[in-house]
Parts: sequence; C-alpha cells; structure tokens
Amino acid sequence: MGNFTKWLGAGLGFTFGGPIGAAIGFAIGSFVDGFSVDEFNQEQIDYKRERQDASKGRHANTQSGDFEMSLLVLASIVIKSDGKVDKRELDFVRNQFLSMYGKQRANNAFKLFKGVIKKEVSARQVCIQIREHMSHASRLQLLHFLFGIAKADEFVSESEVEQIRKISGYLYINQNDFESIKAMFYDASGNAYKILEITKNATDDQVKRAYRKMAKKYHPDKVQDLGTEHIKGAKEKFQSIQAAYEKIKNERGL
Repeated sequence: MGNFTKWLGAGLGFTFGGPIGAAIGFAIGSFVDGFSVDEFNQEQIDYKRERQDASKGRHANTQSGDFEMSLLVLASIVIKSDGKVDKRELDFVRNQFLSMYGKQRANNAFKLFKGVIKKEVSARQVCIQIREHMSHASRLQLLHFLFGIAKADEFVSESEVEQIRKISGYLYINQNDFESIKAMFYDASGNAYKILEITKNATDDQVKRAYRKMAKKYHPDKVQDLGTEHIKGAKEKFQSIQAAYEKIKNERGL
C-alpha cells in the first residue's frame, strides 16, 4: 500500500481526512489484501501532522489532488442516484480523467473510483468538507463535471438532477448558478438566457452586462490554483457563456 498512499499524499490536502478520506480508505481496502482502515486512518493523522508542522500550524492550502478526490466521491453519488451504474457514465468518468491527468494518474484514480462507488457516502457531509476548503469557482467546476456525468448516457433522469441539485445546495451554490450550468447541457428554448442568468425580457444593455458578469465569473483564470489539468473544463464553461451571448446577439441583431 505504501506506493499508493505516497501517490495520494503527494497531491492531497484537506481530502486526506474527513468523510472523503474515509471513502478513500474504504476504496483502498476493496483492492489491497490485508489492508487495515485503522492503519490508513493513522497514516491520515500522521500525514496531517507532518503538513501542519511543515506549515508551522497554518491551514494548508487545497492541493491539486483534492479536486480529483472530491470529483471521485461526488461522481459516485450521482452515478448511483438513479438506482443503476451505467457503463457509459463510468466510461465518461474514465475518459475525463484520462484527458485531465494522463494514463497513469487516471488509472490510479479510476481504480479508487471503483472502490468508492461501492460505499454509501453522505453527500451532505462530503459537501460540507469541500465548501470549507474550496473556492466558489472550483465548486462551480465540480457542478459542471457532475452534469457531464449525468448526460453521458444521453438521458438525465429526474433522480440525477435532484441529486445534483442537493449537492449544489450543500456546496452553497445558488439556484441561478445551478440553472445556468444545467442549461449548458441542454438544447432547449431560452437556455441561452438561463446560461447568462437573465430572462427573455432583459434589455440589450442588461444582456451585455450579464455577459460581462458571467464571463468574469467563469473565466478559466478563476481555477488556475487547481492546476493546468482542470483548465479544459473551465474553458468549456467559458465557451458556453460566449456561445449563449452570440446566440442572443444574432436573435436580436445586435
């Protein structure tokens, strides 16, 4: 288990403990013979103590792997929300991790994911842990990824939408932001306005102001602290904002 926990520890900060850490420990136990959860918990304690000593007691910053582990746990909750685990959704998670992290890191992450998905995890407790340590922009990025998973099997069930809505609330993401990101995954009348968080009755000036506001909110620079591997997802959101604005401009002849 040593090499595996070294890989984990190299990129983890706050997710090495709490309910996310417990899910990780359970996952490792599902594929490591002779694994002891108590042993893993002690490694968590020792690791956090070392980090605290290294930072002289200051609160450690979010590490690059924290977003990765948060994705794994939340993705497992969403995938199971409709009562089945669809292969297309699993493939989406694997492909997303391959594109973000490369083959070796993605293989390690997906190995963990297959263990995490076997454990019942409290979405509320996981989200409390995340929101205490992760920026609002990063939490929006998590939500975008979760809708991508739900859409991977080409059908988003009500149970999946409701689970993501609950997660959104637990992460302190407001209803307008939730509806905006949700609209990025649907081709329906009025979605361009929802993406910009305005109504069809908005004036041309209000449309322009909304675009500037949303472009600033979803600019890829907002998640630079997560590492270059997460910039792609941020660019997708940013491009959705631009596409929505262009569509409204064309409709109105602006």
